[in-house]
Amino acid sequence: MTSGNSAGPAQAARDIAFVGGGNMARSLVGGLLARGWGASGIHVADPHAPTREAMAKDFCVPVHAVNLEAASRASVWVLAVKPQMMHAVASSLSELAQRQHPLVVSIAAGITSVQLERWLGGDIAVVRTMPNTPSLLGAGATGLYANAQVSPAQRALVEELLAAGGITRWVEDESLMDTVTALSGSGPAYIFLLAEAMQAAAEGQGLPPDAARQLTLQTIHGAARMLLESGEDAATLRRRVTSPDGTTQAALESFEAMGFRDVVARAIAAATRRGGELSAANDSPP
Repeated sequence: MTSGNSAGPAQAARDIAFVGGGNMARSLVGGLLARGWGASGIHVADPHAPTREAMAKDFCVPVHAVNLEAASRASVWVLAVKPQMMHAVASSLSELAQRQHPLVVSIAAGITSVQLERWLGGDIAVVRTMPNTPSLLGAGATGLYANAQVSPAQRALVEELLAAGGITRWVEDESLMDTVTALSGSGPAYIFLLAEAMQAAAEGQGLPPDAARQLTLQTIHGAARMLLESGEDAATLRRRVTSPDGTTQAALESFEAMGFRDVVARAIAAATRRGGELSAANDSPP
């Protein structure tokens, strides 16, 4: 099934095919359209009819039930599928990839550029990325790694694409992408867990749930703004808000006594390690 207008050869040089139409694809498509990208130059493939229908209705972009139909119309492929699906998806596109030599952008955790290039038949420009869920609001943080086949112009194009979701930072050592995944990719969940715990603790002390929730969320929002806008680092801001022998010091001493920094370090290490395990688990023999 296809809807929308197909692009001509000249326009196809910058056409983008999204293989997978989930939340991250939706955020990027919406961001591109908001920045003036033509809807007819964005193709979305997804096997689920409701997802395709929502994309076509919400964004007026061409949608496809078959990945090859979308990919054949574009020079940039955004592979927005789960790591467990990436091998099968990339392999199914390998013959077309060898004919078209597209720029391939992956947003799958743990899957390396070497794996993707191999599954696509070799000699393919691959950019591995790790966006996070705040990208859905245009407030994301995305790490990027490019293999040797990616040109400066293609780097700029990927920055333009991912900037729709927030800030981007290039990483020149791909082994560090698992750390990026652990830090910013998984990081929002750490903040959500902290918010859960703060609200629950306040309720445990007797605050009504609505008040505990509102005060928790605004506190996190305000602290994030101070980190972004004050020009000061986190340690400086922490010291400024910590009066000697005051309430904040009492709380921070409790955190430190329970090894808070070690807990965070172990969590980041566990997520980094899991990224490597995803790569190994989804690999195939060369």
